[in-house]
Amino acid sequence: MKNFPRFLIVFLCLCFANIAFSQKRKGNAVIYKNYNLQAAGLIHKLNATKDTLILQSERKINYLYTANRKDEGRVKVRVDGNSYKLPLNRLKKGRNVMVAIQSPLKIVFVVNVLKEFPRPFNESLTAIVD
Repeated sequence: MKNFPRFLIVFLCLCFANIAFSQKRKGNAVIYKNYNLQAAGLIHKLNATKDTLILQSERKINYLYTANRKDEGRVKVRVDGNSYKLPLNRLKKGRNVMVAIQSPLKIVFVVNVLKEFPRPFNESLTAIVD
């Protein structure tokens, strides 16, 4: 009977440790949104599979670019529309600071790519036609 409370305490500690450390992040990317009132007009989110960045706005989005220190995963796109979808395989693994320009606003948010996305074999090939 003396060992039962010790056994119970060890068992509960193992159960709580398993619960605490087994929670994984769902998806391959995390977005840290800009909650500024002036940035409320731009909807920036990830799709359900978390492999595409979706931008939507009532106002025209002029440009989208990354503001990272290194040029290796640099994205610079002229959007000139109210919506845009950016596949996350164009971003490098790690933290990517994104800037969306809606004249005269520059809206900054962060996309953290947790796992490298596979890149297409041929960048110019976008669809396979039978």
